[in-house]
Amino acid sequence: MSVRLRNLVGIVFGAILVVALAVVMTFNTSTAGAQGVVTPPDRAASLLQDEANTIEIVNTLGPSVVAINVEVRGQRVDPLSELIPNLPDQLRQFFTIPSYPVPEVQQSSGSGFVIDDELHIITNYHVVQEALQSDSIEPRQGATITVSFPGADEPFPATVVGANPDVDLALLEVGGSGLPTGVLPIPLADYDSVQVGQKVIAIGNPFGLQSTVTQGIVSAIGRELPSIGRVEIPMIQTDAAINPGNSGGPLLDSSGRLLGVNTMIVPGRAASGSAANIGIGFAVPSSLLQEALEGLRAGGLVGTYADAVQADAVIGDRPRIGITGASVEDYPEEARAALNLPEHGIVVFEVSPGGPAAEAGISGPAYQAAIGNQTFPAGGDIIVGVNGDTVETIRELQSLVLASEDGDTLTLEVWRNGQTRDVEVTLRVVEQETPQGEQ
Repeated sequence: MSVRLRNLVGIVFGAILVVALAVVMTFNTSTAGAQGVVTPPDRAASLLQDEANTIEIVNTLGPSVVAINVEVRGQRVDPLSELIPNLPDQLRQFFTIPSYPVPEVQQSSGSGFVIDDELHIITNYHVVQEALQSDSIEPRQGATITVSFPGADEPFPATVVGANPDVDLALLEVGGSGLPTGVLPIPLADYDSVQVGQKVIAIGNPFGLQSTVTQGIVSAIGRELPSIGRVEIPMIQTDAAINPGNSGGPLLDSSGRLLGVNTMIVPGRAASGSAANIGIGFAVPSSLLQEALEGLRAGGLVGTYADAVQADAVIGDRPRIGITGASVEDYPEEARAALNLPEHGIVVFEVSPGGPAAEAGISGPAYQAAIGNQTFPAGGDIIVGVNGDTVETIRELQSLVLASEDGDTLTLEVWRNGQTRDVEVTLRVVEQETPQGEQ
């Protein structure tokens, strides 16, 4: 190869090398420039739709959920003490009530939520029960109830307006100055639309940790469990983490409406030995709260259990019929259908030996019917009318008895196994201790 040719090749090769380097440098420069203008992902846009929904509900209704603190001087407070003995055997085994020495001041805590524009609070009856006199909403001496709103500097004093042990609900009124503004009442959901598997959000104060949020699904509906008032009520079962202190807090749907009031759990055991969530919690349905609200706002102790307590207090040494019972309506629909019960009436549970009803031939249940996972008194008499008028509740029968005098006669229309008969009962004062709720 000639010198001139070699020089030409060298010039061409050098030019190619310069172009290649320029391309590389240009690519690197462009890349670096592009990286320099990339912005972090938008936090709101990067949230999943479900996450954004939960956050919106918590931000909107979180301020409506309060911590409730109960103090009783000289007495240990255990909000589950009345509930545990009435649970089915398969659930009761999970609960233990540890024994502690009684300090000067005992404390208990739970949750609640705002139900109206006047900042009335709904919670569980068992959360505040220890601060109340027995079978009353009057405060116990040395007991206080306070309510803490999220973000508030100090708690506010609270009093119980009304309570319904049958469904384990209580209505509280908050006092004091400087109450928070702009707090939204939590609306009630249509319970008939609740579906197993739908998302739920629980807000409460487990173990005193205020404004704790958990999420899960509806695991089951219509779980029949006894409440404080010994009445079987259809609970919502959920796997949302609910722990001690969540009692009385709201269980919300994805629209921020109240599905239920968190009431109890089947607990496991934490390393410390205390109760802890294992994914089985229960809530009082919003439908029962809706039904109970009018009575709660009217004030006092209300419901079937309250009727029994008040009947004993009012009747005293007045004449009696000598029975205990419950309304047909207190039986679940499944049980009413299976036992072919009448549409209304009072199911006779017990008849006092030697009393007016016993002398007139009124009989209690012949057997206990097992329906689902429960048993029901069956096969006995059901009082469907008195003196030609229908009766549906113990309270109605109580009113008729109270309006009568010793020696008066009531004509009872009595149903049994599809047949009715008239029975005349002569009232008289029964000189013996009578069971709670007897008429």
